[in-house]
Amino acid sequence: MTDGGRRARRAFIGSFTAAGGPGVVAAAVAGDSGALTPLTSVDGVPDPSYLALSPDGDTLYAVSETTEGAVAAYRVKDAALELTGPPVRVGGSGPTHLSLFDGHVLTANYGSGSVSAVPVRADGRLAHAPSGVLRHSGSGPHERRQRDPHAHQVQPDPSGRWVVSVDLGTDSVRVCALTDGRLELHREVALRPGSGPRHLAFHPDGRHAYVVNELTPTVTVCRWDAAAGSLRPLAETPLLPDTPAGDAYPSGIVVAPDGRFLWTATRGEDVLSAFAVDADGEGLTRVGTVPCGGHWPRALALSHGSSSGRSASEGVFLYVVNERSGDVTWFAVDPATGLPERAGAVRVAAASCVIFG
Repeated sequence: MTDGGRRARRAFIGSFTAAGGPGVVAAAVAGDSGALTPLTSVDGVPDPSYLALSPDGDTLYAVSETTEGAVAAYRVKDAALELTGPPVRVGGSGPTHLSLFDGHVLTANYGSGSVSAVPVRADGRLAHAPSGVLRHSGSGPHERRQRDPHAHQVQPDPSGRWVVSVDLGTDSVRVCALTDGRLELHREVALRPGSGPRHLAFHPDGRHAYVVNELTPTVTVCRWDAAAGSLRPLAETPLLPDTPAGDAYPSGIVVAPDGRFLWTATRGEDVLSAFAVDADGEGLTRVGTVPCGGHWPRALALSHGSSSGRSASEGVFLYVVNERSGDVTWFAVDPATGLPERAGAVRVAAASCVIFG
């Protein structure tokens, strides 16, 4: 699939096969409208709920969010996806997130409360076993959800020096180093007890980070010091204009490429919240809350349109993965206010994430 001799833009959508999902879906992306058109799907891996693409775009990695816990690699050939080998056990259960860092695939294993590192070979294939597994310890005050650690996300920091993992069960963020394939704890940062941190997004300035909390509908603003590998919580901001009448479980969080806006999704309430970010990165002002376009928004992603000559705030599309209604909905973003406006949707049963490459 090419466009003027270049590889055309693509999206990859993960899903829960146990709930009727098609596995991993490859889709074309219309640069002018942000529309997604599914092209093909592959279902060789159970519950590929989260995905990551190699920098060269030739290999796609997927967790298998099962009790056994595994990660798989697909060779990307235009719109076709081909497994490079059997899924590799990660030494932890229920992996919910993965990222690439320093020649390894890192997985956050929610069920076992751990983070794993699986080496990546020169050709993009995976080694047969993890080189290291770092097990978290601790608990939180929520009787049902925080009896044990539950790592929910793992990613490198913008400087490329550190690995940052978010643990819902221990109300903390861990900063680690990856040395000879092994994860070593550098610092554990405590957040408010009972907040239930789920995902973290860095500001493009590399000096601030925002943690969306699942057990209370808030976002925690933090200052990040890459030199020291230190995260300092500054303040919490409510995601919703009113106290939720029922269950509200925040999920995704993304920051605009120019750092002017931030968006979150909240399940149960089924809404998106848009915030203006202060110039210093440390203040958030909610500018609006809009319906997410479906039911149970599990993940968010951003993508730029193809038109040239735009600022970083223009031509941005916000994508919402609505798990229980089985769709990926996209929104055009107002470059002046940051408010999303629904532009379209595509059906993907039990969808769980979308990434672009």
